[in-house]
This record gives sequence, structure tokens and C-alpha cells, in this order.
Amino acid sequence: MDELYDIVIIGSGAGGSPIAHQLVLAGKRVLMLEKGPLIMPQYQVEGRVSGFKRDELISDGAEKILRLDVDNHGASYYSSHVEPDLNDEPHVYRRSDDQGKPIDAATIEGYTAQVVGGGTQLYGGVSLRYTPRDLTLAQWNNREGAALLDDPNEEVRRAARDWPITYETLEPYYARAEELVGINGETVNQLKPFTSGNHYQPPLQYNPISEHVKTGMDALAMKYYRTPLAVITQDHAPSGRQGPQNGDLARTSYVNRYGDPMGFKSSTWVSLLSPIHERDNFTLLPNCTVTHLQSEGSRVSAVHFLDPDGVEHSVSGRVVVVACSAIESVRLLKLSAEQDKTGFAPHINQDNNGMLGAYFLTHCFGGASGLVSKPSRFDKSQSLDSDFASDYCHRDEFLAAEKLWAGAVIYNNTSDRALPLALARNVDSHDLDTLWDGFNQATNICGQAMHEFLDDSFGRGLSLTFMANQVPQKINRIELHPTVRDKWGRAVAYIIKDWHPHDHALMERLSKQCYDVLSKGGIENALSAGEVYGKDELARCANHILGGARFGLDSTDSVLDPDCRAWGFDNLYVTDGSFMPTSGGANPTLTIEANAFRVADILLGRL
Repeated sequence: MDELYDIVIIGSGAGGSPIAHQLVLAGKRVLMLEKGPLIMPQYQVEGRVSGFKRDELISDGAEKILRLDVDNHGASYYSSHVEPDLNDEPHVYRRSDDQGKPIDAATIEGYTAQVVGGGTQLYGGVSLRYTPRDLTLAQWNNREGAALLDDPNEEVRRAARDWPITYETLEPYYARAEELVGINGETVNQLKPFTSGNHYQPPLQYNPISEHVKTGMDALAMKYYRTPLAVITQDHAPSGRQGPQNGDLARTSYVNRYGDPMGFKSSTWVSLLSPIHERDNFTLLPNCTVTHLQSEGSRVSAVHFLDPDGVEHSVSGRVVVVACSAIESVRLLKLSAEQDKTGFAPHINQDNNGMLGAYFLTHCFGGASGLVSKPSRFDKSQSLDSDFASDYCHRDEFLAAEKLWAGAVIYNNTSDRALPLALARNVDSHDLDTLWDGFNQATNICGQAMHEFLDDSFGRGLSLTFMANQVPQKINRIELHPTVRDKWGRAVAYIIKDWHPHDHALMERLSKQCYDVLSKGGIENALSAGEVYGKDELARCANHILGGARFGLDSTDSVLDPDCRAWGFDNLYVTDGSFMPTSGGANPTLTIEANAFRVADILLGRL
């Protein structure tokens, strides 16, 4: 390993891998540091046995007990081979107990995955573009005559931010990501211009249960399209991957939430890093933990990290890119300021008005669910994560009529309730991955009642989800916890988050839209009450970890400039989801990848 590189990238997920891919191909010397292991699909492994297994229990391991000095001390939890042990490296979030008293609880939430490829190894692959309106919410909410639900003090209008780049700037990079990553789907009826052309692979045949979604959306005049998914359906020349020889091989619900042993799911490892892995100018070091950055003046001069044996090393790069996922990136910057008080701290805190860690975002999310009528049952192991999506709730006409600050995509969860064990194990499971927690409490679900539960639910569940912008609030932030430390003695991330009243109003309205689709889809007699799942789950960050180091035009209102370079630094960039000033009305992975490709071009012009 050398000590000086053109670029050092911390994190191998959606924010880091596009930069590595582009700069390595351009001949630059790149070092990538990843905290997790390298797990490859079977076609890359001698003996064709992948470290990812097609086994539901891969995420569960042995039961562990939380020993930290937090309010959920003593809780049981389960972690996988790509998640940290909570006793070693937790996230802690502040919430209220049943009496409204603030408490601190450890959670696995916010760790998308510690593995080469990051969250792209485990995501369901939904890969939607943001709409042009998602990037211009300040314009929309400050227009003449704007009116909103549940915003009496006009906080939303003041909080809304336009992105410092336009959709037109980002569009060719969306196209580059769709081509190089490998995505299937349809452009027709999407509310986003595809001016650089259609780079989707053709979608697979949809699961028959999704016909109910088509029927419901047709009845409500909601134009729909096949959901873009990061799963290849044919040979993918940019990554050299061979598509499925039999389409059924790729049509499996095991692709969602699990590492794909076949490599059809387009993680950043198989799509962007594997093609450059053997090049002499690229070094990938897995199982390495970056402890802090060090600065000389306005330049990051050293990246300090621990190798798999715990031995300390330091390296330097002409450019340093932080892309650890938003919570951990903000934490690393804050830890660096603590460690290097005379070098790093004055620059990361310069003129940013307490912005580092502020405006942490996830998504407003929720929807409705129901069961198709008996005797219908569908083999949903033969499906991908979603079949149909609609941008109906992104239209300006819809937002104005409903008095909403921002729009949302709606898509169906085809793989929902696909596998019996996954169906049962997550009943009433919140905050920790508490296997069977719901059945521990619901003692009536046993014997014949268990048979009836599975018979009612297995292969019959149909749900719709919306993904919407959360109102940015400065009080929602990522801090360093004052007392809880990780196994290396470093302060852990402390997540402080709540919902704005308009978030609740928006979630109620969009859940009703999802309910109406299912009702019009012909399963009204089996519908749930259309409850808003998600609105009270403050820490359910899932993979959508955004904000905390947003980019902008003003250093007093942002942490990064429009190029994602940290204000006050010459060579420090942050390119994971933390750069977003608003969370977008769709899953964020594709936008993170597109922006990283954009930053890669900027860096090529500067190196």
C-alpha cells in the first residue's frame, strides 16, 4: 500500500463507487477504504459458493443482549454478517417513552450495511429519479397563493430549499448511472424528462397479484409505469455480467433485503467496482475503520484508519471523499474535529452556523395494505421488489389541490409477505431487529391460530408504499453522544429526530391515496384501515439516510458548496446522501449515484 494517492474514498456504496469507477478509468490512483468485508457473488468465487446465502435466516444469527447504558438496556437483538454488533458500535436515538419522557435507545437503524457495496448489496433495488419539482421546493412553496395543511406559522415555507443544481444538470448523470449500474424499467408515464435517452433494460413479466394495482390506478386515472429496479434482466456489457439464462432465476423475492449470490442485483460492487478491481491504479481495502481526518490549513493532509488487525495507518490523497452514509459521515467529520482541534476543527466549523449534523432527513413514508380474497394466492417468490409505480402525486395540480409542500412516488411492494418466515418474524418489530417479537407478545397466535394467520397472509398480501419529502428541520440532527462509546472508545452517533405537523398531514393524505388504489383494485373487503405505517417510527431510517451535511450556495446555510466540497476546505468532498437539502419524493440511491458521477467529472477537471 502506498501512502499518497490522487484520491482517497471512504465508503464503497452509492456515494463512493461512481467516483472510484470514473477516476480509475481515467488513470488516477485511487484508494478506497471500507469498514465491512468484501463478499462476492458465486460467479466470482472459486467453487461458485458465495458468501451471500439464499437463506432467510442470514440476517438473524444468534440472539444477543444489549449491554449498553441506554434505556433499552437488556433488549434482545439480532445482527447479520454485514451489520455491526450493537454492543460494539451502536447508533443511539432520542425518543419519548409512553409518558412523553425523553429516553435514549440504541438501534440498528441507520446502518444500511457494512460491506463492500454498502446498502446497494441489500436494497430492494427501487431506482427512481427525482422529479424537477423535488429540486425546486423553495420556488414551489414561496409562489404567490401557496397554502399548506398544518403549517400555521409558515415554517415549511421558510425551511424549503432549492437544490443549488438543476434537474437539467443532473439528468445526464442519471442516464450514466442507469446505463453503468444496470437497471430495468419503463420511462413511459414518468414525470421526469429522459433527455439523454432510455438506458433501461426491459422489465420482467409482473406478478399476477399486481393486476390489482393496475386496476386501481386505472380507475383513479393514475398513470403508471413499471418500477425501475436495479436488477439486470439481460447481459450487461458495462459490468461484464451475464444476465439470467432463464428469467425465473432473477425473479425471486430473495433479492430484496438480502445479498444476491448470483450478481443479478446491481450493487456497486458488481456494477462499478468489480470491473476496475484488478487495475494497478485501484486499491480496495475492506475491513478497515477510518478513525479521523487530519488537516494542515484548509487541506486534509491525512486519513487515519485501523486495518483488520487493529493496526493504525495513515494515508494522504490530493482529494479525500467521505461517503460513509449520512449518519456515519457526519459522525466522522465531528470525530475528526474533536481529534484535530487545531487543524480540522476550525475549518469544518468555519462560518457554518452550526450546520454540520443539522437538517437530518429520512423520508415521509407509509401506505396501505390488504389481503386479496380467498381462495386467491400468489407465488410471490417469483417476483422482484415492485412491479408498478406512479408519479400521480408529484403533479403540481395534485400538490396545489391537496395543499401539500412536496410530492411522492407510489409503488406496490410485490414481494411483501412472500416468504413465511419473513412474514412472521417482523410482526410488531420496531427499533431493533427483534426476531419473533410480535409473537412473544401475541400469545393468542399459536396452534390453529398460527395456521390461520399464515393461511390468511401468505401469498395474499398486497401493499402500496409512498416515498415523500420530509420537511427539513434544524432540530433534526446528528450529534455525538455524550457518554456512549464504541469498541474503539469513540463517541457514537446520536440521532435527534421528530416530525413536523405537515409531515403528519402529508402522510395521512398519501396513505389515503394508497388505500383508494387498493380499494378500486377490487380487494376492498379485505383492506386494512389504511393506517399510516411509519409516521410514529422516529428511528425507522432504513436505507434512506439523508441530510446532515447539505450542499448549497451559502456557507452559513449549508456544509458543502454546490460541488459537494466542504466549505473551508480545498480537497474534502462528501458525496453520500448527507448532501441533500431535501429528501426527494422517491428512493434516494439512484440520485446519490448520479450526483457522485457528477462530482467525479468535477474532480477530473481539478486533478
